[in-house]
Amino acid sequence: MSKPYLHCLALPFLFLVAASAQQNPNPALSSGPTPVAATTPAAREGRIKLDVVVTDKSGKPVTGLGLSDFTLLDNKQPNPILSLHAVDGSMQKADPPTEILLLIDAANVSIQGDSVARDQVKKFLLENGGHLAQPVSLFLLTDQGINILSPPSLDGTALAAKAGQIDFGLKKIHDAGAWGGVQRLDLSLRTLTAIAQSESRKPGRKLLLWFGTGWGTFDSSRPPAASKAQQQKWFGQIVQLSTLLRQARVSVYSLSGGIHVADFTYQEFLDGVKTADQANTADLTLKVLAVQSGGRILGPDNDLAGQIASCLQDGSAFYTISFDPPRADGPNEYHDLKLQIDKPKLTARTSTGYYNQP
Repeated sequence: MSKPYLHCLALPFLFLVAASAQQNPNPALSSGPTPVAATTPAAREGRIKLDVVVTDKSGKPVTGLGLSDFTLLDNKQPNPILSLHAVDGSMQKADPPTEILLLIDAANVSIQGDSVARDQVKKFLLENGGHLAQPVSLFLLTDQGINILSPPSLDGTALAAKAGQIDFGLKKIHDAGAWGGVQRLDLSLRTLTAIAQSESRKPGRKLLLWFGTGWGTFDSSRPPAASKAQQQKWFGQIVQLSTLLRQARVSVYSLSGGIHVADFTYQEFLDGVKTADQANTADLTLKVLAVQSGGRILGPDNDLAGQIASCLQDGSAFYTISFDPPRADGPNEYHDLKLQIDKPKLTARTSTGYYNQP
């Protein structure tokens, strides 16, 4: 039985994001791309760093593990872990603190869904008297591009006030039709890429919490075969986003509200894409990218504030490991990653793979 495919075609990949000058735009999102491979000494040396969350069977983060508790499998072969740094949220805190990026996606959901996300974000920001434990940035994605509502801040009250001022306006991208799907896919990927490029210029770990149902529509019937040029374009986007998110230390989280039925079709596309002839736009959907980046998929339910709180645990207790990739035989050589824990009933979550270069 063939996999379901996505009824959209990716447009040329442009690194352009519209930000409102009246809402404190971040210059890093509008400037030209920086070579991500040169952002840190470890990246220049070819060493790979991974942020790892370890949880028990109830989903609670586990601290206190040492280097000997981890085994890294790179394409099913053991690869020595060269370093491990533990953050437990109390004695050992992240330095710099993990940054939380809250993005309300008003381009891919209904007006009603937009309002629910806004209200739930405000609810979270106002908890604990508006005192945030980690710096939070607030973004709004509309049909016209991304608006940076606030740079990183610990003032939840001020951020909630910004969220309360959101005017979603009228949607210009029609929900129906293949062309609307193409536009939303292109807009979403350009936004995610621009955020990753911006965050690659800053040290530390980041959690990107994306509120919305995501982009793309699955269908059980397969459309006409894509051209080689189209698949090569998709493959280039897959490689670039995978590399950008990992090197920028951004984990993506898909959060959704409401009571609609959860779609698990994305699970068929979680394996890494090794060659261009395997590439499909379904490999570039939000849920797939979230899992592959070491993030999570939460919802759908009506407690988005609770979903945020659950994600924040991943930013306060985690491990960072490093290793050297083996020599690559060619460009964009895909490597599957598995991290095993030498203790029962524990699960490690991190990037599921990387693209190695000669």
